[in-house]
Formats: sequence, structure tokens, C-alpha cells
Amino acid sequence: MGILDGIVSWIAEQVMHGLDLITTSVLGALGCDMSVFIRYFPAAETMYHIFVALGIGLILLNWVWQLFKNYGLGVGVEAEDPVKLSVRSIIFILFAYFSDEIVGIVLQIGGTPYQWIMDSELPAISFSNFNSVMVTILGICANGAVALIALILVLLLAWNYVKLLFEAAERYVLLGVLVYTAPVAFAMGASQTTGNIFKSWCRMFGGQVFLLIMNAWCLRLFTSMVGAFIANPLSL
Repeated sequence: MGILDGIVSWIAEQVMHGLDLITTSVLGALGCDMSVFIRYFPAAETMYHIFVALGIGLILLNWVWQLFKNYGLGVGVEAEDPVKLSVRSIIFILFAYFSDEIVGIVLQIGGTPYQWIMDSELPAISFSNFNSVMVTILGICANGAVALIALILVLLLAWNYVKLLFEAAERYVLLGVLVYTAPVAFAMGASQTTGNIFKSWCRMFGGQVFLLIMNAWCLRLFTSMVGAFIANPLSL
């Protein structure tokens, strides 16, 4: 192997070691636990109490306004039934006040399958071995510049894998935003006119939890594929 082949082989090995590091640090830190989110965004926990006060304030303001509109029923002003409005307002005030416990239950439910996926046993592999496997396969098929071709394939693998990791990290951050702004979302459910906003938030929140689980599954599936490929590279 010449100098060029040696340099290319070293670069490919460093790329795969970098992927190994990213996998350990990023995928292991993500999940339905918001501890990592608070570590990097500590202001979210402080501002959460502001959103709780804002959410309860919006509910009380809407409650008073809708009750006041009942005085105009005789002149054609539409208003919600005061009894139903009062019951709904009290319920959603409790929801806004205990929103951290409510979303915590959802995160715990969603975090269970996520942890199952992360704890599942996969074939023991090392990303740094992938380049040598590619060299072995291509060496059977072609002569010269084998390491350079292997490097291109490794870089393509690394780029697509990093994109998957960044997508999982993006969903984790978005999930954290939904969690710590939940009191305002609950406040939207106290009125019939803004009920659709609350329903949309619920769909978005549940969807982010589901997609985060699917991201972990895809990444673990990808790792499993690489492990099976390295275990029997000549099966192709």
C-alpha cells in the first residue's frame, strides 16, 4: 500500500471513530427524559413557571370575558354556557398547574419503548472496522485505488448516519419546547374558540414522542445492519 493509500485509510478510520463517538454521546443522551434538555437550556426550567402563570391567567381572563358576554345574549351576542364554561375552566386550570406531572406521565410511557430499543442487544461491532471490510470486498473486485473508493463509501455512510443523528436531536429539542410550554397549550383548551389549538398541540406532542422513538429504532436498525454486514462481508 502506497503513501496515498495509507493517508486515505487513516482518514477513513478517523471518520468512523468520529461516528462511534457521535453515536455514544448523541444517541445515548436523547430520549424522553428532559434532563439533557435542561442541562443545555437551563432557562427553560425557570421560564416554565412564567408559562404556568400565563396559562392560568389566560384561562381566568377567558372565564371572566365569557361570563360577561352572557349579559349580551338578548342582543344576539354568542356566549358559552356558564356552567360548562366554569367546569371546563376549573379543569384546565388544574391541567395548567400540574402540566409538568401530566407531560411527565406521557414521557414516561413513551420513554419505556425508547429504553427498550436502546437496551436491545446488537452484534458487537466497531465502526472503525468498516473501512477494512470495504477494502477487503473491493480488493477482490478491483485493483488500485481501493482505499480511495473505500473512503468515498465510508464518507457517504458517515454523512447519512450523521443526518439521522441530527434529525433525532432536532426532534428532542422540539419535544423539550413542547414540554416546557405545555401550560399555555392547556390554557387554549379552556375555551371552545381556541380548543383546536389545544388539540393540535396534543397531536404534535404525541407525534414528536412517536417520531423520537422511531428515530432511535432506525438508528439502532442501521447499526444492526452494519454489524451484520461486517460479520459476513462477502455475503454480497
